Formats: sequence, C-alpha cells, structure tokens
Amino acid sequence: MGIATLPQELGDLRSLINADAAELSARLQAQQLRDFPPQAQKTIRRFAPSEAAKFIGIHDGYLRQIVSEGKGPQPQSNNRRMYSVEDIEALRLDLDREGKAAKRYVPHRRAGEALQILSVMNFKGGSGKTTTAAHLAQYLALRGYRVLAIDLDPQASLSTLFGHQPELDVGDNETIYGAIRYDDQRRPMAEIVRATYIPNLHIVPGQLELMEFEHETPKALLDRRAHDSLFFARLGEAVGQVGDNYDIVVIDCPPQLGFLTLSALCAATAVLITVHPQMLDVMSMSQFLNMTGSLLDVVANAGGTMQYDWMRYLVTRYEPSDGPQTTMVGLMRSIFGSRVLTHPMLKSTAIADAGLTKQTLYEVERQQFTRGTYDRAIEALDLVNGEIEGLVKQAWGRS
Repeated sequence: MGIATLPQELGDLRSLINADAAELSARLQAQQLRDFPPQAQKTIRRFAPSEAAKFIGIHDGYLRQIVSEGKGPQPQSNNRRMYSVEDIEALRLDLDREGKAAKRYVPHRRAGEALQILSVMNFKGGSGKTTTAAHLAQYLALRGYRVLAIDLDPQASLSTLFGHQPELDVGDNETIYGAIRYDDQRRPMAEIVRATYIPNLHIVPGQLELMEFEHETPKALLDRRAHDSLFFARLGEAVGQVGDNYDIVVIDCPPQLGFLTLSALCAATAVLITVHPQMLDVMSMSQFLNMTGSLLDVVANAGGTMQYDWMRYLVTRYEPSDGPQTTMVGLMRSIFGSRVLTHPMLKSTAIADAGLTKQTLYEVERQQFTRGTYDRAIEALDLVNGEIEGLVKQAWGRS
C-alpha cells in the first residue's frame, strides 16, 4: 500500500515545496522592502579620531597636528570631530602628496607587485566565512587599498551585507557568471563590477544564477570549443580584465566543493580557510581538505596552475573560556603550526547583532552595544585583518 501511494506523496511534496518557496520568497521580499526601500542607500558610519588615525596609519597626535593646520572635517556636536570615509581618504592623499616622510600613506601596489587574490572558503556553512570576507574587504579598503569583492556564493550573503539584495537588485547576467559563462551572452568583467558606499571598495554581487555555472560546466567539458578556456581558468581570466584597477581581490566562496570553488582556488594567490574549533567542524574540514587535494590533482593534470603566496587557517567564533574549543585550537596549531593565524576571531554578540540588520562592525554605531562588547569585537577583528594585511605586504616584499 505504501508503494501505491508513493507517486501521490511525491506530487504533494513537490506542490508543498513550491508553495512554501513562493510564499517565503514573497514574504522575504516584502520584509526587505520595508527594511530597505528602493530609494534607500546603505551608508557607513563616521569614525572617531583614533579610528581614523589607525586607518590612515598615523598616530593620534599627528592627526591632531594635521587638523590644527586646517585640514580634515569641521567639528560636529560637542566640538568633536568625526571622520567620514571620504575625509580619511582625502587626508591620506594629502599626506602622500606632501611627501614629508619616506613612508607612503597610499598603499596601492607598485611596479612588480602582483594583484593579490584572496579566496575565503570552507566546506561547511556557519564557519564565519562570509562575515570574515566582508570585514576583511572593508578593512583593506579603509586602509587605502583598492579592493574588489566577488560574491561567488549563490546564497549571496556577502552581497546582502553590502546592500545588494539578490532578489531585488541583482538581475540576470549581473553576477560573475556573466563574465565566465560559456555562451555568446558572456559580458566584459568591467560591466558587472559595482561601486559601494566605501570609495576604495567595489563588488561583483551574487545570486542564484551562479548555480548555472555548476550545471553548464559538465556539458562544456564534454563539448568544448577549441578557443574556450577550461572552467578552472575562466575566473582568473575575468579578474585579469580589471586587475589593473585593484590591489586586492577578496572572493567569498560557496560552502561546497564545486566548480565555482575550484575556479576560485585556481584564480587565487592566497587561500584563507575559516574553521570553527568544534569537533564536527574540524572533522568536516578534514574531509574538505582530502577532497580538495584530490580534485586539485586532477585540475593540475589538466593544465591548471596553482602557485600560492600563502595559505592560512583562521579560527572563528572562538570562545577562550570553552575548554574543548581551546583543546581543538591547540590540536590545529600542533598540526598546522604557523599556518594557523596567530589571532583568532572571537565569538561576539556585537557581530551577530550587527548581522541581524545586515551590517558589519565597521558600519554599526558603537552606541548600540555596551562599550566592552564592541571594543573586544573590533579589537579582535582588527588584529585578524591586520595579520592578513601583513601577509599581503609580505607577498609584495614590503616590510
């Protein structure tokens, strides 16, 4: 009897899933329109003098001296100065033009320094991958680097954090898929790059159409035109079209080992693997590494080149008071040594709460949290991002 009713059950399940998907999509779009009406523009907050000085790369006292000379913003309420991202960039450019010291304040890459392409990845969702990629891209842009963020995840969480709602703002052929697809609808990379509310940061948004690359690549491998590149070279070639405009590219990979992730691995000059220090997450990462290694062997045999400047593991959502987590971090350090970043990203309610309103810690107002909660989170974040910035500069041969 169970077998006889199976087709009807399957039919009901399809109807139920389709109905639920349509209703949920409609409700989410309505919620997004309430929270982010079409005319709304996402912005980034102003920064305190100490934050502005840190992003420019000078001491607080030097910033006060510069301001006393009539530069920078005018005082706001309570005779206090707060700095917009435009103010910070203008001061950085002024300092660089004056050339009063050997130090260069505009950190753009120089002759002989290769474009740095950082792929942020993990096989398992919930490891803080997108949060890491978003904060890293913003930090590097605030530090003065020209940054391109690429959302390679069909779920498009990075795009949402940067104010691009995938179901409302991102149309067909407006993701990286448009630049790497196999047919005559392929577009130049420059046409799909978008500006953001941070001057030095651009983004290529994502949405569900990215899955088309996963579906079409097997067919393309069976019926490949002689002039077409294989799948693993297409992302790197697309990035190369606009590479001269940027210093660093940050790619947020999907939480799965498909053709998109392999493309990101082949395009990358550096790889950052996020891992939550729990047993199940580390076991999942072990499987990810085994499968990745095997697949990269296949890609290498097909002509793919993978020369990395560095590869690191970042411990995320870390609770130092949690004994099992501390044990797991110790295990990772004993196995991977210096390939585990010195600084972990701490678990923080500030980051979680900011994410509820689709914001990062660099965007959310400090007053929304208790001072200690916010300061601990931003300190951990800056230590992680500063360590990664150091690896980029080391790859360029800078001190």
